[in-house]
Amino acid sequence: MTIDFTGMYASHDAFRRDLARLANAVTDGRAGTEQVRAGWENFKRQLHIHHTTEDTDLWPRVRERAVGRPRDLALLDEMEEEHARIDPLLAAVDTAMTDQAPELPDLVRALTSTLDDHLGHEEDSALPLMQDVLTDADWAAFTGSIRRTQGLRGAALFVPWIVDGAPPADRATFLGTLPPPVRVLNRLFWEGSYRRRGIWARA
Repeated sequence: MTIDFTGMYASHDAFRRDLARLANAVTDGRAGTEQVRAGWENFKRQLHIHHTTEDTDLWPRVRERAVGRPRDLALLDEMEEEHARIDPLLAAVDTAMTDQAPELPDLVRALTSTLDDHLGHEEDSALPLMQDVLTDADWAAFTGSIRRTQGLRGAALFVPWIVDGAPPADRATFLGTLPPPVRVLNRLFWEGSYRRRGIWARA
């Protein structure tokens, strides 16, 4: 069995993209605009769903399959610890954006570095472990949990958010993993609605 991690990599790329957009907005003095605040709020929501579902559903499944493998269990501990280090940085950036605090650029850099380190660690070490120990049913349960949390309303934002600015090949690969009705909804309704929101756009 080979797990298709297309959605996982696409989500990670979207997180990195959004933090780059936030850093650019801070540099340009646009951190307080409605469009940037909307982008930040969506970023926080997507990251919360992603990490919470990993903590409550994915890591326990991997841990159960990795019993008797101390190094793999230690890796899962590291994944959870890294999640815990990210949360205070999110809160600090949130407060600094609201207060227009002078330390905002440094906090955005700290959040970007910490999250990027975590995503890279997960891609290099945790995904191969998942590929080794999880079953089709395990992975389907995890992705199903995310879909239930998002719901249809959440999917209408999540799908166009993932492909926003993605290279054509990456966009096609991600959309190709979705059921045909979802691709139709995205093409006919969701992407247009997403563009009209103007998330991250210059005012």
